[in-house]
Amino acid sequence: MLTAISAILVFLIVILVHEFGHFAVAKLVGIRVNEFSIGMGPKLVQKKSGETKYTIRLLPIGGYVKMEGEDEASNDPRSFNKFPPLSRIGVVAAGAIMNFILAIIVLTIVSFGVGTPSTIIEKTTPNSPAESVGLLPGDRIVEINNKKTNSWESIVETISNSDPNREIGIVINRNGENISYSLLPTTEEGRTIIGIIPKYEKSLITAVKGGIEKTWLIIRLMFEFFGMLFRGQVRLEHLSGPVGIIHEVGVAAKTGIYDLLFLLGFININLGFINLLPIPALDGSRIIFLLIELIRGKPIDPEKEGFIHFLGFIFLISLMLIITYKDIIKFNLF
Repeated sequence: MLTAISAILVFLIVILVHEFGHFAVAKLVGIRVNEFSIGMGPKLVQKKSGETKYTIRLLPIGGYVKMEGEDEASNDPRSFNKFPPLSRIGVVAAGAIMNFILAIIVLTIVSFGVGTPSTIIEKTTPNSPAESVGLLPGDRIVEINNKKTNSWESIVETISNSDPNREIGIVINRNGENISYSLLPTTEEGRTIIGIIPKYEKSLITAVKGGIEKTWLIIRLMFEFFGMLFRGQVRLEHLSGPVGIIHEVGVAAKTGIYDLLFLLGFININLGFINLLPIPALDGSRIIFLLIELIRGKPIDPEKEGFIHFLGFIFLISLMLIITYKDIIKFNLF
């Protein structure tokens, strides 16, 4: 029951924020919005306010904003296709942008709740290279291998990318004085480490900084993941669909609110990132067509564009069905 409730809430929040982005910018630029729907399938509740119908539907697996003239011909001067390409690009991109904004907010809350790792050493692990050379609790790491360290993430990245067979140069600040050390790192589970644990800080400024840094880190990981996917280093078994997401939401809900919030932020970033990919039927593809229209000065034939999006839709649905089937097998649901 906890898994089901948590999954529904996570999906609804992600979808609501995404669709609200499209809706808000469409209203802002003056496009007529006929319906704003959360959920799919049979209608549960509908209320009309002004020109827009606000609908809640039975299945919490999607949602949509129905704009005048978006997918059909319309002579209404406020229809979607009557507006300049840049206005329409703003409307299309707003869904993903809202997902990124929500991710920053959620990850800021997580950073404030659990604290943000700083560049100050809380302690060194026993018998580690850091302990051996004399690094102490309270030392603030200033440089590693002549690179300034402004965050814990930069420390981890620099050490992880270091050659484990070569000494690392590290500069720390102790009582206002900079001190240089050289140490030979070690490896643990394939990672290069020196054996330090950061001090966690709690403040609004560090939390906001932590939320932005976590969001950017996940975006970078998404780029790396798709790079590996195109190079054939990722197999279909490594992908997860709605079933896999629900499983992870259930695990996070049982381990604590901050784990669930972190997953909410992670899913928002994933949805925003994937939606901006230039794959037919996704927002990224629509933006590409609008950019082409902006350059050419005239739109591509709507029937041709619609056919390309239709093929993309069939591909995405087929991929989703395959991934869902593999998730069911992976998690042994039957």
